[in-house]
Formats: sequence, C-alpha cells, structure tokens
Amino acid sequence: MATDTTVPLPGKLVAVQLRLLPWAALIGIACSAVLLGVGKVEELIHHLLWQHLPGWLGIHDGAHNRWWIVAVLTFVGLAVGLTVRYAPGHAGPDPATESLVAPPMPVAVLPGLLLATVLALGGGVSLGPENPITAANIALAWWFAHTVLKRQDTATWVALGAAGTVGALFGTPVAAALILSEVLVSRPGQRMWDQLLAPLLAGAAGSLATTVIGAPSLSLTLPPYRGFELVDLVSGTVIVLSATALGVAGAYAFPYLHTWFHSMRAPVLMLGVGGLCLAVLGAIGGEITLFKGLDQMNELVTGLPGFGNAQLLMYALVKLAALITAATCGFRGGRIFPAAFVGVAAGCLSHGLVPGVPLALAIGAGVMGMVTAATRQGWLSLFMGVAITGDLKLLPVLCVLIIPAWLLCVGRPPLQIEHPQA
Repeated sequence: MATDTTVPLPGKLVAVQLRLLPWAALIGIACSAVLLGVGKVEELIHHLLWQHLPGWLGIHDGAHNRWWIVAVLTFVGLAVGLTVRYAPGHAGPDPATESLVAPPMPVAVLPGLLLATVLALGGGVSLGPENPITAANIALAWWFAHTVLKRQDTATWVALGAAGTVGALFGTPVAAALILSEVLVSRPGQRMWDQLLAPLLAGAAGSLATTVIGAPSLSLTLPPYRGFELVDLVSGTVIVLSATALGVAGAYAFPYLHTWFHSMRAPVLMLGVGGLCLAVLGAIGGEITLFKGLDQMNELVTGLPGFGNAQLLMYALVKLAALITAATCGFRGGRIFPAAFVGVAAGCLSHGLVPGVPLALAIGAGVMGMVTAATRQGWLSLFMGVAITGDLKLLPVLCVLIIPAWLLCVGRPPLQIEHPQA
C-alpha cells in the first residue's frame, strides 16, 4: 500500500515543532515590542493633542471642551487622509474589509499603516490597536521567515505573528489559542494542537513580555458575582440579546455607510468628512466616547452612580455610531475594544434599569453579545466577557448565554465588508 506522503511521521513532526519553538518565542517578544512601541507613540500624541496644546492655548481641559474635540478630530481626519493618500501602499488595504488575522502585506506598507494608526488612536478616534498591530506583526514575521530563514510556509508564520500580538494585547496566550482555533484548518495527519503548539508559545512570550512592562489589564473592578441563580439565565438572556441586536443593527448600517464614504473616492476628503462626523459625535457624547475605550470602560464603571440611564444609553449609541463611522471611512484601527465599550455601557444600563441584576453578569453578557455581533468569533466573545469582568464564576453562565447571542447572529453580517468587489 502506498504511503500518504502528506501525513508527517511523528518523529518528523516533533522535530519541526522543536525547531520552530525558539523562533516562536522570539516573534512573541518582538510582537509585544511593536505593540508597546506603537502604544508609547500613541500616548505621546494623545498628551500633545489633549493636554499640552490646550494648555498652551489657554483652553481648560481639551478633552472636555466640545470645540476642541471638533477641531482635533477634524484635523486628525485630514492628517490620516493625507497619510493614506501619499504613503507607500496607501497605508494598507481598506480596514473595513480586513479581519483580525489576514494575509501578510508588504513591509513597505507598514510605516504608513503605523503612522495612520498612531494619529487615529492618539487623536481620539473610536478604534482599537488590534487590527493594524496584528497586520504589522504578521507582515514582519513573514518577512523574517521569507528573507532570513528562507521559509515558504506562510500559514505558520501568519499564525505566529497573530498569536504573539493577541497574547500581548489581551495579556494571555489563551486568547491567541482561542482565536486561532477558529481560523486554522487542520492539515492531514495533524491535530489542532500540533498546529497550536508554536503559536501558543508565541502568545505566551508576547503576553509575558507585555506583563513585565506593566501594561493595563482588561479587567474592570466590579463587585464579585454572588453565584448562579436560575433567574440569571432569564435576565442574562435579555441583556445578551439586547446587546447583540444593537451590534447587528450597526452591522446592517455598516455597508451603507461604507458605500457613502467611498463614493467620495479621495482619501483626504473621505477621512476629513469622517473626522468631522466623529467630531460631532464626540461633542455629543463627550470625552468618555472617544479613543479605543479601554480606559473609558473603567471610567464608566467607577462613575456609574453618577450616570443616569438615559446618559448610559446615549454613551452606547454614540460609541457604536463612532465605531462604524471610523471603521467605514478609512481610519486604521480595530473594532474589538470599542465594541467592548458599547457592551459595558449596555450592561451598566441593564443594571441601572433592574438593580437586582448583578453588575458583573450584566456587563459580561453585554460585552459578549456586542463582540459576538461585531466579530462573529464565539471564543473571542466568550473570552472578552470573562476577561473584562475578571470573574471565572461567570464562565458557566456565559457559556449558556452565548447560545442565544450566536443564534441571533446566524446568517447576519459582522462589522466588516466581506465581499468588497461584489
């Protein structure tokens, strides 16, 4: 009987994995370094635009001054538009068409992509760093493998770059393994863990490197979940379906807004108008609805006693509108962190309407529903719900609640243009 040469022998498979592991660790550390470096530049731009410049101009607290919000976001839109227009490779492909894990782009595109990213994130645009940083690290990992190591197996190095970045972003390699398990396709003779071993190490290295530096945690400071009661399934289902429906509504608006912005054709005009739209939304919602949403989630929870229900609803709607506006007009950035902010706001609103619902349950269900609608990645959505609440006692409840959220999303689009040429 002829041997199937596509199935690697166990000894060969072990040898391949052992040779790959040192590179996986190196790539994970490098991914963390890129993330932290970009974050530091973003922070400098943030301080310049929102603290130093307003102080020099005699404007008290620029982040809470509506006219300053309008001026900065409009300027940022024009600056990113110029970057997209003139940078090599136009700062990468249309971000509305890209998922978190995408094929590698040429490294010549990365300076423009990263410049557009730090301008947007530091300037207050409602997007996160995850998509462009992951794209940059995948491109660098593939370039290193292709030019230095002379390797051609693209999928392996894409997985390592993605895993290292996700581990660094979310503070745990588990997030990387969960996300990659949804995008990896099993190869003949290899189980899923055969493919996840090296990416898991890359994710662990990225996570540990970021943790050593002291990056902020995803977890909010919440009252601990009291433990499961049967009524939690009822209240949790209502919350998760409400948050999911909100995200689905945004997803239906996504392609229409994308078509409208891209009918302008010129990137400077498209992003300038997009920046002005974000400026108006920022003036309505205030500082808490700007930026990627990680610090703002903490502000929302710590300031919860002072927020009315109408105010929380307004924060959720403004942030969702800002997210889909920023993502469709061409700003470079990810959609996970702003979607999580919308979920936190929805959870806080649910708790405000029915105080008997545990806050941790309400926020976990809200985040999970919104991220499910935004990404169509079940493992990631479940992980975000648990990570943001920081309470493992919620995990069994959220495992049940993700079922109605997923069923509501079946057959409906995510916050992404899946067929841009159609």
